[in-house]
Amino acid sequence: MGTVYEALDAKLIAFIRRQKLFFVATAPLSAEACVNVSPKGYDSLAIIDSRTVAYVDLGGSGIETHAHLLENGRITLMFCAFEGAANILRLYGNGESCSFDEPGFAEKMALFPAFERARGIITVRIERIADSCGWGVPFFDYKGERDQLGRSVAARPPEEWAARRYQANAVSIDGLPGLAPYTEGEAEAVTSVL
Repeated sequence: MGTVYEALDAKLIAFIRRQKLFFVATAPLSAEACVNVSPKGYDSLAIIDSRTVAYVDLGGSGIETHAHLLENGRITLMFCAFEGAANILRLYGNGESCSFDEPGFAEKMALFPAFERARGIITVRIERIADSCGWGVPFFDYKGERDQLGRSVAARPPEEWAARRYQANAVSIDGLPGLAPYTEGEAEAVTSVL
C-alpha cells in the first residue's frame, strides 16, 4: 500500500535526486485527444521548495506538455527506482510552461546553469505526493546520458534554433496551440483579462 505525503521531505528529495530518469504525463480535456507521456533525462529537475518543482524543457519533436498545460494545467511526474529498494513516486500537480521568449524565462533558466539553451521551463505546483511499491519495475544499470540532444541544440545559431522551435512546435498533435512568438501586445491582452 502506498503512502500519501503532505510535502517533499528530505527522504523523498534524496530519492528524486538519485533518479537518472523521470516521466511526465499530461492530457488535453478532450476525450478523443491523446494522452502524452514523456521521459526526461539529464540533470533537468530542480526542487524549488517542498511543494514546487521545475524542469528544463530542452525541446523535441512534439509540444504536447506545453499545449496541455496552456489548456488545463494538469501534470504528473513519476520517478521509478531502477536500482536499490523498489519504489515509485508520483507528484501530481498544476503546471505552467514558460517559453524561451517569455518574460521571466531567464530567471527560471538560472535554476539550470548546466544548460545554455532550452525551449522552456515547466514549473509544477504539487497538489498530491504519493508513492507505491514499485515491485514491477525492473533493475537497470545507468551507463550515461545520450549527447545527441545537446549536440543538436548547439549546432544551430540561436535565431535558427528559435525559428525551428516555432515551426516544429506550433501546434500539438491534436491541434492545440503550441509555441508562438511572444509579443508585448499578447501580454497586455492577457493582463487585461486577469
